[in-house]
Amino acid sequence: MFKGFSSLRSKINLVFSITLLLLAVLFISSIKYDHMKFEEHNEAHERLITHYIYNYYMLHGTIDEAYLESQNMFLVKDKAKIVQIEHALKPHNKDKRYVVDTFKLQRIILINNDRFKLILENKNKPKYPLKRIIVFSLVFMLIIMLYLWVVRSLRPISELKNKIKTFSQGNLDIQCASDRDDEIGEVANEFDHAVNMIRELIQARQLFLRAIMHELKTPIAKGRLVSEMLSDEKNKKRLHSIFERLNLLIDEFAKIEKITSKNFELHLKSYKASDLVEGSIDLLMVEDPARYITIDIQKDYMLQADFELMTLVIKNLLDNAIKYSSDKHVNVRIENDHIAFLNKGEMLNQPLEHYYEPFHTSKNSLGLGIYIVKSILDIHHMTLAYSYEEGNNIFTVK
Repeated sequence: MFKGFSSLRSKINLVFSITLLLLAVLFISSIKYDHMKFEEHNEAHERLITHYIYNYYMLHGTIDEAYLESQNMFLVKDKAKIVQIEHALKPHNKDKRYVVDTFKLQRIILINNDRFKLILENKNKPKYPLKRIIVFSLVFMLIIMLYLWVVRSLRPISELKNKIKTFSQGNLDIQCASDRDDEIGEVANEFDHAVNMIRELIQARQLFLRAIMHELKTPIAKGRLVSEMLSDEKNKKRLHSIFERLNLLIDEFAKIEKITSKNFELHLKSYKASDLVEGSIDLLMVEDPARYITIDIQKDYMLQADFELMTLVIKNLLDNAIKYSSDKHVNVRIENDHIAFLNKGEMLNQPLEHYYEPFHTSKNSLGLGIYIVKSILDIHHMTLAYSYEEGNNIFTVK
């Protein structure tokens, strides 16, 4: 019933709306009650006046018009108006001796007895409830001011929420410090402190990783220079391949560091799935790829992707499939809207979600492959699925 009022602002709006509604109901009810009491008092007053006029007439044989005027009641003497009033009242009040009705928004009293026949206009009106209107207006304004004050007090929460959202998207250059002395200010200051700590940790990690990668680049470059001095072309080529592989791994680590710190800008373009697979095979840097990989294109399709990152995804899936297959072979199937990687081997002993964690328990591996794949697919809004059929592990990118 109250699902639409889950937010704090909605609850406050609901409370103040109900308060204002109850205030309006109370105001209208009080006006109606006053009107009802006036009507009761007016009817009793009219009967007393009628009784007085009758007694006065019996004593003096005339109507005391001065008394009527003092009671703000007047005798209708205009014959044309009398005819109109009688014509208007007669159908509803035929043969009645005492009639109280309304004629042209004016309260009319018809007295018809064996002594006289009179038509009186009662010009008494209920008093304008000025005091009550002033009181209710002040209460209404007070409630509105309280509402605006409360809503204004909540505004920093909205600002803090937007900053948290910005922070979650990878922007660490935010300031949340507040000079408020309430609980909202305390939360904002604590979050600002946490942001500063996280920013310092990330910067320290980035500096550490970059220093390591820089230091690794130097021996790799030296190794490549030394390998150029070898006379054996076969060994020279093999060393070139090894150093190129190491250099490529360092570049991949740099990309991974940017991805995991959400400091990477996507360059999305349309690519054929088959082209992405071919580009990934090149990254594997294996001799005779056809011995390890079979590509089955049942229906090629286009997808929006960052070429460098998506080829890194496919390369990791190919690498894992070859490494953990019983026959060191992987079948890649491209069909409609997905790419499937099939390799023979034992079924995973843990749910796929377990392998999303970095440095999970894994044989002969740091446990980063699936973690990297999941991180890149998330920013592409793609998914990775796993199934086991007829002795084949099947990983599917959708």
